[in-house]
Amino acid sequence: MAVEYASLALEAVPRAGAEPTAGAGQVRRESTDFVVDGRPLLALLAAAGAVSPLASDVAPSPLTPHARALLPQDGPCADPPLESGRYVLYACPECARLECGVVTAVVEREGADVVWRDFAWQTGESTDPARDGYPGVGPFRFRADEYRAALAALTADGTAPPARRALLVGPRVALFARAAAGLRAGGIGAEITHDAAGAHADELRTYGAVAFDRTVDEAERAAVRAAFAAAGGDVTFLETPAPAAELLVAQLEQALRSVPGGERRLTGLSAVAGEARVETAEACRVRVTAYRPGRLRGARMLEVFDGLLEPGCHRVPLGPRVAFVVARTYGDVLVTRVGAGAHGRAHDENRFGAREATG
Repeated sequence: MAVEYASLALEAVPRAGAEPTAGAGQVRRESTDFVVDGRPLLALLAAAGAVSPLASDVAPSPLTPHARALLPQDGPCADPPLESGRYVLYACPECARLECGVVTAVVEREGADVVWRDFAWQTGESTDPARDGYPGVGPFRFRADEYRAALAALTADGTAPPARRALLVGPRVALFARAAAGLRAGGIGAEITHDAAGAHADELRTYGAVAFDRTVDEAERAAVRAAFAAAGGDVTFLETPAPAAELLVAQLEQALRSVPGGERRLTGLSAVAGEARVETAEACRVRVTAYRPGRLRGARMLEVFDGLLEPGCHRVPLGPRVAFVVARTYGDVLVTRVGAGAHGRAHDENRFGAREATG
C-alpha cells in the first residue's frame, strides 16, 4: 500500500493589533505559520488567536526551545520541551505560557519520515487527545528531506527570518498609501520616502524591493539605485508600478519573492486575450484574479479561478477587456499583463499605461 505524504511549507501570517478596550488589548505579532498540503495549519486547528513558535517578535522568546525542537535532525527528533513528551505548535502570543493554552502534537521519526500526530489543546503538563484533540486533523507524514528543506528558512536560534520590506519612493499619494497598508497587512514592512538616496547603508540593506512613483525623475532614480549599489543590498526595482493598489502590492510581493530563497510553487504565468496560462511545480490551491481598466485609471477586479491545480500547465479562461492577471498560492504570487511573457515579463505598454515588473 502506497504511503500518503503531506507537503510542508512556511508562510508569513501577521496577527493584527487592536487598541486596548476595558483594559484588554491585542499586540500585533509577526509570525510564520506551518502550511500543510497547501492550507495553513492554524486555520485547520481553528486557533486564530495563537501564534506558532516561529514568532519573530516575542522576545526574549520562551517559544524558542519549541522551535529548536522542530528543526530538522539527522537522527531522532530532539527531546520534546514538555514533560508529557509533546511539542508546542501554537501558543498565546502575549505570554506563551502553558496555562494560557497551547496547541501541542506528537512529533516523531518513523524510519526516514517525520510524523506529526495527535494534535490537542493543552493547559497543563498533560492532556487527553481523545477529549481535547482535533478530530480529522492529521496525522501528517513528511518526507525527511522535504521536511528539512521546508524548515531551512529558520535561523540558528529557531526563529523565522525578519519580515520582508519594500520601499516606495515618491510622494505619499493615495496609491502608495493604500499599497503600503496592503503590504503591512500581509506581514511585509513598507515605507514611503522621498529621501532614499540619503539613507544609511544598513537601512537600505533591509529592503528587498523598491517601487518608483511616476513623478520621480531619472536623476532621482539613478541616485537611489547608486545608494543601494553602494550599500550592497540585494534589491529588485519596480520602475513603473501599476496604478491600482492591489496590483502594486502583488507586484512588490513578486519582486520580493524573486530574491533567492527557495523554489517557487508558481513557475509561470502568461496571458493573452481571453486566456491565462498558469504553470505549477507542485499540487497547490491557486487563485487567479483578473483586472480590467476602470474609470480614472483605476481597475476592476474579477476572480476567475480558485481551486486545486496539479503540477503542470493549466489554462484559465478570462473575460473581455482584461489587462492584468494575478495568480496566488500560499507563499507565492505572480503578476502579468495580457500579452506578457511566460514569467510575467512585459514587452510593451499595457492598457493601464504601466510596464510590468520583471521577476
